[in-house]
Amino acid sequence: MKKAVVLLSGGLDSSTCMAIAKKDGYELYALSFQYGQRHEKELESAKAIAKHFGAKEHMILRLELDRIGGSALTDESIEVPENRDEEHMADEIPVTYVPARNTILLSYALAYAEVKDADAIYIGANALDYSGYPDCRPEYYKAFEDVARLGTKRGVEGRPIEIKYPLIDMSKADIIRTGMELGVPYELTWSCYKGGEKACGVCDSCKLRLKGFREAGYEDPIEYENSQV
Repeated sequence: MKKAVVLLSGGLDSSTCMAIAKKDGYELYALSFQYGQRHEKELESAKAIAKHFGAKEHMILRLELDRIGGSALTDESIEVPENRDEEHMADEIPVTYVPARNTILLSYALAYAEVKDADAIYIGANALDYSGYPDCRPEYYKAFEDVARLGTKRGVEGRPIEIKYPLIDMSKADIIRTGMELGVPYELTWSCYKGGEKACGVCDSCKLRLKGFREAGYEDPIEYENSQV
């Protein structure tokens, strides 16, 4: 059976991506990271999602990106933006951008994939309903495919590991519709940039998620402190 490493944060997008990888017929190897994020609560969601989809293995690695800082997600002295207008979220790179995060995570995924002799890496990146991150663009993933081909034993041997980003051109509403069709248990997921008992409802991630559920015609099954959209 062909194998795939799935980068699984425990959020809406990565959970939908795992469902797609399963539908595509891959044996699943989930990879999550404790990187000093203030919303570390998402790792509990990642564990639940990996179990739900029957991942062969779920590895959680510790990275100290909080020691580097530079992001509201890893440095508590930087405030998480609230109540930003969705139409202007992609106009600038926000303070929630974690410097080079996806490059770092994909590099670990590439190593893990080589060890497991996996054929593909799935990542739930999205270039439409996103918050302006430079490492969520399709041109970035096309470039990383070259890195995977040129910088690995499998690539040199003519068996490159494919980088799959099936959500890249989908709206958040389309992602949710796809996930509902594939049985994603969205009640188990966590998207909020904060780590409270309930999702805040006002950070960029919460607002995009709520907007997506509204446009998809479904009710978001998680609880919010403030769910005005």
